[in-house]
Amino acid sequence: MHRQRAIIRTLGLAAAVAFAATACGPQQPGAAPAAPSLPVGSPSASASGQDDKPGASSPAPSPSESASASSSPSAPASPSESAAPAVKPVMANGDENDRVRELQARLRQLKLMTSAPTGFYGSKTTAAVKTFQSQHGLGATGAVDEATWRKIQELSRKPTDEELTPPTTNEVAAPDPRCLQGRVLCISKESRTLAWMIDGKVVSSMDVRFGSENTPTREGLFQVEWKAKDWTSTIYHTPMPYSMFFSQGQAVHYSADFAARGYAGASHGCVNVRDKAKLSALFDQVKVGDKVVVYW
Repeated sequence: MHRQRAIIRTLGLAAAVAFAATACGPQQPGAAPAAPSLPVGSPSASASGQDDKPGASSPAPSPSESASASSSPSAPASPSESAAPAVKPVMANGDENDRVRELQARLRQLKLMTSAPTGFYGSKTTAAVKTFQSQHGLGATGAVDEATWRKIQELSRKPTDEELTPPTTNEVAAPDPRCLQGRVLCISKESRTLAWMIDGKVVSSMDVRFGSENTPTREGLFQVEWKAKDWTSTIYHTPMPYSMFFSQGQAVHYSADFAARGYAGASHGCVNVRDKAKLSALFDQVKVGDKVVVYW
């Protein structure tokens, strides 16, 4: 209590509001908000490991559904008239495993994907597979069947460990126009990246994770209101190192949970960073008053 009063006297009323709302912390996917002071609004970025926007795709249908050949009621259908069994996919939209990670690494070798492997089969992977299938005379279903998988393996090599699990997963998105002037933390929900930009040039970039649909990270134009190198959530009591607060308790900060679990988890609205060294260097460069842009 004495610590809170001291901080409030130092930071003034605006910082006191932010202090009371430092609600960020790791959250299990789908968890309901734990406090009424958490941000509310329309659903935002899901933290599942998807390679697309939440709700932007649905599981791909099976490659084919054959109907039985019609036959006379008085005579059973011959074996040649029987329907062929549907082709069972090896991998399809919604799958998440190491084989999907290998698929994505091979598609990246073939210049059909730009983002690094996540292990989750979403709409971007589906689109890349469809393109490959169309290029090689295979049924363009977007799901990987045995024939597609053999062809992909034939035309690519076994991925290295670094190709499978690169230190930075996501490719930086094209910056929002608001990021092109001044000093800006340019944060894209679509590519799940933070780019530190000065006068339109990217100085550094890193992967980020956002709040769940129940506790979305706010979008818009903000500014860094205050910073704290060592901070702990006043609601969830979880560490928030290198916090840079920009919107009523929402902050960019390092997350050990993100570093350990990746996109299998979510924040309670904050922008999580998993590369502590990169964020430490960024923290030293960013000043109170610098712009923050969060956008799709």
